[in-house]
Amino acid sequence: MPKTEHPAPWEYSLNIPNDPRSVTVCRRTLRLILTTHGLIALVDTAELLATELVGNAVRHTEGPAALRVSWSPSVLRIGAWDANPEPPEPPRELTVITDLEEGRGLALVKACADLWGWQPLSRNGHRGKYVWCELGRSA
Repeated sequence: MPKTEHPAPWEYSLNIPNDPRSVTVCRRTLRLILTTHGLIALVDTAELLATELVGNAVRHTEGPAALRVSWSPSVLRIGAWDANPEPPEPPRELTVITDLEEGRGLALVKACADLWGWQPLSRNGHRGKYVWCELGRSA
């Protein structure tokens, strides 16, 4: 695919089982997607964000999950759907949690993304939520 200043919009979804190995599958799939679309400058940050979002979905729920990645002119959106309809815990400040092994996920997302949020979302008959973040092309 030839590189263009603003690639056409696209979206990918990956349904994943509740298995910790799914995080690695999602991270590697995301790297391939972004590289193929000429967005290599976003790969490292996007991988970090996807790892946190998908990791939370797998770690804190018992049902299926999904990674969704979309591009619209100059904005990359990464999101994870999980089968738990409860809102995510609000992110703590990174300065408070630097020594903790857990609890940093959404704080990292908040710190690294241009924008983030969540919304209730049903999928394939399962009630759940969709936690997402956005990166601009300049990230």
